[in-house]
Amino acid sequence: MKKLILSALFLAFAGILAACGSSNNASESKTITVAASKTPHAEILEEAKPLLKEKGYDLKVKVLSDYKMYNKALAEKEVDANFFQHIPYLNEENKSNKDYNLVSAGAVHLEPFGIYSKKYKSVKDIPNGGTIIMTNNVAEQGRMLALLQNAGVIKLDPKVDTINATIKNIKENPKNLKFKKIAPELTAKAYENSEGDAVFINVNYAIQNKLNPKKDAIELEQTKNNPYANIVAVRKGDEKSEKIKALMEVLHSDKIKEFIDKKYDGAVLPVSE
Repeated sequence: MKKLILSALFLAFAGILAACGSSNNASESKTITVAASKTPHAEILEEAKPLLKEKGYDLKVKVLSDYKMYNKALAEKEVDANFFQHIPYLNEENKSNKDYNLVSAGAVHLEPFGIYSKKYKSVKDIPNGGTIIMTNNVAEQGRMLALLQNAGVIKLDPKVDTINATIKNIKENPKNLKFKKIAPELTAKAYENSEGDAVFINVNYAIQNKLNPKKDAIELEQTKNNPYANIVAVRKGDEKSEKIKALMEVLHSDKIKEFIDKKYDGAVLPVSE
């Protein structure tokens, strides 16, 4: 009899634990944790919080200090998604890290890359032997070189896909320009210190340093047919989950597009999907 009572109590207790676990899982499924760089990504996500709340989801935003931490945190399931990169960068990360299996849940906005200079008003004014400071982001080498080619100061090997181009693929460099690579987060400081003759600066670092790409860049990237739109990345398969679908619906909403247009005044452009 005692064994029967103990068995019944055990089953009841196990049932309570299972119910609690189920309740916790349900609660966790209503929380979306996204790692995002400070500007503009985290700012856009903060604007999205009340809209997601209306859909029954709590959005938590984590700002990390290093680009390399974002995909690592996502792959290791520390966050549900990240928002800081474009497809070429994601492809490079997946290629370099075999344990990553990350995909895009959708594009949100484009940040036109710009060249800045305190010395010259045009890229064509940079003198012979001038130094151009680039970011050391491998996935954006072709992007920056394409901008210089469009400005008419270099020519790339036409046999090489521009996205994959490197300095080695420069076929013509009539001004004998020199190139220096530094970390993306150091480029704005290099500009402020008048290092080099011109500096490539990502839009997020330009905005953080009170630069207006439309007004201050001496050359600005065109948006038409641009493959560098910023995306929300997730682990493969999670793009089909209800909470990621809800996140993307909000980020593609008219309210978020209006916020981007108003706040960034053309420095960040919403993407239509």
